[in-house]
Order: sequence, then C-alpha cells, then structure tokens
Amino acid sequence: MALLFVAGDQGIKEKDLAELLEIDSAALRQNIEELKIKLMTDVDSGIQLVDYNNVYKVVTKNEFSDLLTKYFKAGLGTKLSQAALEVLSIVSYRQPITRIEIDEIRGVQSSGSLNTLLMRKLIKENGKKNVPGHPNLYVVTDEFFDYFGIKSIDELPKIESFEDITNTGDINGEN
Repeated sequence: MALLFVAGDQGIKEKDLAELLEIDSAALRQNIEELKIKLMTDVDSGIQLVDYNNVYKVVTKNEFSDLLTKYFKAGLGTKLSQAALEVLSIVSYRQPITRIEIDEIRGVQSSGSLNTLLMRKLIKENGKKNVPGHPNLYVVTDEFFDYFGIKSIDELPKIESFEDITNTGDINGEN
C-alpha cells in the first residue's frame, strides 16, 4: 500500500510492483484483489485500489467526490505536488508545448500532472501542433499569474540563472 501511495497519480505497473515486492504476478494479483475488497468494504476508508490497464493506483472513492470538490473550491487544497510543479515550470518556460515534449524533458509520463493543472485552470489547451497526430499544445492561464502573483511570463526568473547554479553548484552565481 505504501508503494501505491507514494506512486501517486502515475501508479505502478503490475510488472514493476511484482519486482519491487519480489513476488510473482499471480501472487501479486491475489494480494491486490484482497486489498481491493478490504478497502471497498471498509466504510471508514475514503480510498480504493484501482487497476487501469495493469497499472495500480490508490484513488478516492466516488462517494466522496462532492466533499472533495467542496474542499478544493474552498482553497484548502492549494498545494501542488512536486511533479505538478515540474510540469507547470516546463509549460511556463517552453509554451506552447505538447505532453510528449514535456514527457521527454522530465523523462517520465506527465498526463496525471497535466490533468491536475488543467483542473486547477493553471494551464489550458491552446490549439494543436501541426505534426502527425496533432497533439494538444499547452500554455499557462491568467489563473497561473494570479497563483504566483506575477503579471507576465517576463517576471519569471531567467532560465539562464538556473543553468549557472547547476553548472557551478553555487546558488549565488559566484565561483
């Protein structure tokens, strides 16, 4: 359960989970089914275990959707995950950008974080890229500027200053 919790939106593939737990796939599936039943029948639990195309995730139960919507509308859930912040940074500096391009930069799949950012209206779809498949292009929104208290992309720190920090290891830019 702890592995599924820390995996977050991305979940864990069955194969990877079996390897991490050092059990075969049949034993894993049996354990997963037992855990699914335990969580579904526990009236005090607000979570459930789901399987999307052999990727296991821990998600909230549907019956709590109204309560969770109320929570987020109240502004109590305003913190973004590290993954969402990474995706948001990439979109803000490289916009317009596709999900595939974001995934290539991060080295991991980003659709969960993109969905979170879309739901929070920090990014939006802004047309399609003129390449095969015509993927969506993403850009930041006015809500992005409100969230970070800036008026334009020009107010973001220059990316070159981050490169200097990375190359020298000195956050003051001094050698």
